[in-house]
Order: sequence, then structure tokens, then C-alpha cells
Amino acid sequence: MNNKILTLLGFAAKAGKLSFGMDMACTSIKAGKSFLVVCANDVSDKSKKEIGFHALKKEVPLIVLTDNNIEAVGKAVGRKCGILSVNDKSFAEAIKGGYANDQ
Repeated sequence: MNNKILTLLGFAAKAGKLSFGMDMACTSIKAGKSFLVVCANDVSDKSKKEIGFHALKKEVPLIVLTDNNIEAVGKAVGRKCGILSVNDKSFAEAIKGGYANDQ
């Protein structure tokens, strides 16, 4: 599961359409640039709650990748990271579509 999502995240990273980490993701959300937030399954509950709060406030969808940890997400995007903001509508829609199909 989620191999398609990891591939799409890799493409988005290469295209420069991701913000990496809690601080940059929050900045993107607050600036209205984020279309989707993605978290690895082993991100701390505190971090999930905080990013979830910011995402909910600006009505940005949040996906927790239940089958992929920080290491797997990091390999896909080229840097160690458990929280990502997708800053492109097309990538966000494709990732949400892939996530829905995997459920």
C-alpha cells in the first residue's frame, strides 16, 4: 500500500512542490500555499496534533500514511522528513486519489 503515494511524493519533491518538516509545512499552510499535508505513521502524537490543528484551521486535508514510516517517506523524497506539505493542487489531488484507492 502507498507505493503510488510515495512515488508521487518523490515526483513532487523533484518538482520543488513540497515543504519539508513541521515548521515549513506550517508556514505553507498559513500562507495558503498548501493543498495537502502528509505525515509518516511514526511522527509523534504531539506533532500530528499540532499539524492537524493548523491544517484544520485552514481546511487543508491531512493524510497519515499508516503503512510508511519516516524512513520510507524520507527515501521517497530524498531527505529525512516525517511531515510534508504538498504545495501543488495537481500533486495533492493525485496523492489523495491514490490514498483513497488504497483504503
